[in-house]
Amino acid sequence: MKKAVERERNKGYYRVLHIPIWVWVFFVLPGPLTYRLYLHGPNRWHWLWLAVVAAVCAWRGAAGRLPGTEHRPYVTYYGVDQANLSYRVVCYTAAWIDLLVPYALNLIALLIAAGGGPWRMRVLYDRWYWLLAAAVVAATWLNWTPRARRSTRGEGAERAWFYVAIWTVVPAQVAGWAMWRLGRWLALPPGELNATRLPRTQRYYAGKAAAGI
Repeated sequence: MKKAVERERNKGYYRVLHIPIWVWVFFVLPGPLTYRLYLHGPNRWHWLWLAVVAAVCAWRGAAGRLPGTEHRPYVTYYGVDQANLSYRVVCYTAAWIDLLVPYALNLIALLIAAGGGPWRMRVLYDRWYWLLAAAVVAATWLNWTPRARRSTRGEGAERAWFYVAIWTVVPAQVAGWAMWRLGRWLALPPGELNATRLPRTQRYYAGKAAAGI
């Protein structure tokens, strides 16, 4: 078995720094509410939800019941068939919902708009967000979701897929959000702005095709 960590105990700052991560994970979990945050800014429901999430995460983090806040590392050797902990299952399932569902809905909305269709982001979030979130929960129940399986035996490979998803989705989402918020200053019509959000989609023609023959 490959040793996962050398330390016997997690340092205090390491445990504390993981709490804001999980605050963010659960704060953005209700996608339609988060969509309205990015669209209109925070309202009292956002602040109320943030207060609840922060309080619960601080409580569970102090008790060492959030991933990364444990007094001792739980996974010390990769490949060991040990039972996954319930809070890890819940937290990583929530994280996968945050990663996959908004990314999928945003991509679908961009593809529809780039194809000349209407901007349907709000409809997609209102109608499809919780259905897709339920699909991720179902995948966890079926023991398919990486890092949220019943055993930590595959943790060595599953954590790699988890971080690949983070480093793929988060920069893409930030770039898409920036294009949306800064679009008014780019002096681009909606169609061209959508194409800018989907780079390398412009067609290049040469010869007779370029002349329209």
